[in-house]
Amino acid sequence: MATVHIDRLLEACINMGASDLHLTVGKSPTLRLNGRLRPLETKVLEPDDTASLMKSITPEKKQQELQEKGGTDFGFAFGDKARFRTAVFKQKGNVTIVLRLIPYKLLTFDEIGLPKICAALCRRPRGLFLVTGPTGCGKTTTLASMINYINETLDRHIVTVEEPIEYYHMHKKSIINQREVGVDVPTFAEALKRVLRQDPDVVLVGELRDLETMENAIRAAETGHLVFSTVHTTGCQGTITRIIDAFPVAQQEQIRVQMSTNLLAVLSQSLCPLKSGKGRVAAYEFMVVTPAIANLIRENKTYRIESSIQTGKKLGMQLLDDHLWELYDQDKISLEEMLEKARQPNMLLEKAEKKQGFRTQDIRKELDDIGPVLGASE
Repeated sequence: MATVHIDRLLEACINMGASDLHLTVGKSPTLRLNGRLRPLETKVLEPDDTASLMKSITPEKKQQELQEKGGTDFGFAFGDKARFRTAVFKQKGNVTIVLRLIPYKLLTFDEIGLPKICAALCRRPRGLFLVTGPTGCGKTTTLASMINYINETLDRHIVTVEEPIEYYHMHKKSIINQREVGVDVPTFAEALKRVLRQDPDVVLVGELRDLETMENAIRAAETGHLVFSTVHTTGCQGTITRIIDAFPVAQQEQIRVQMSTNLLAVLSQSLCPLKSGKGRVAAYEFMVVTPAIANLIRENKTYRIESSIQTGKKLGMQLLDDHLWELYDQDKISLEEMLEKARQPNMLLEKAEKKQGFRTQDIRKELDDIGPVLGASE
């Protein structure tokens, strides 16, 4: 019965175009549609329901990990329709499951609206390309599109290290080997230590989550490999600062120099629900490391990076707020959505008021109330 139940829920997730499915005790199964949570009109789940649903999809080894550590992550294929990245964890003694839908279809750069220069950067022989943003902002999809572009157009050996593997890639013009942390290799750091002996041209590291992984990723870029990875940061400037600050003070000078010579680009993204209610659109902040930006990184003047991004428009560089304004100006996203995702919402609100010729009292009052918090969001 649980299998039938889970099948129907997964079908609903795919058919309705949801990004996630939440199964937790005391609530009916809930989908995340266009960034918003929408409960399904089914029964409220009880402890036995979530426990049996978990058993119907979770491998034995992962069930053991759930018992021992209170949580586990894995991916599985739902026939030939889609894959799901799954997080199972305990809360109040009960089992909760969150499933992220990974479509089989890989998107092109145009379909996800990536800056045109990304294609040229994917052809570079070496360097570090970082995709950043909060959880659920589409980092994995962006990276999968870049890896697919390389796979289709260049003859490269691509090695990915992921936890878990989300998008499955087939060998095309390139050879692609995907290693799953916890299945093929114990840790990201261990995989990166070994990767340089595997004759790779391109390395994808699922996430730079600890010091050793960061060090190994920078070293891989330095020794002549093209390295892609993600960081949970917002903004290009904040990403560089976060990575440098993760190292002991004695090493920071050296890391600044390494970052200035090896970092190719930072793409920071945020997903916004479309005003039409049908789907979402990515807003990007994009920085290509020019000699001027490399200098700022080396000299610890990252606070000046934003003005360099503004002057680098011909290379496709842009600030997040500028792209949010563009999406709002094209009537793709709402005023509220633009302000919610913006770094400097007050400035965008003033711009919107000038454009509309009216003062948006309600939103302005709301902004004034939480202004210090929003103003500090970097």
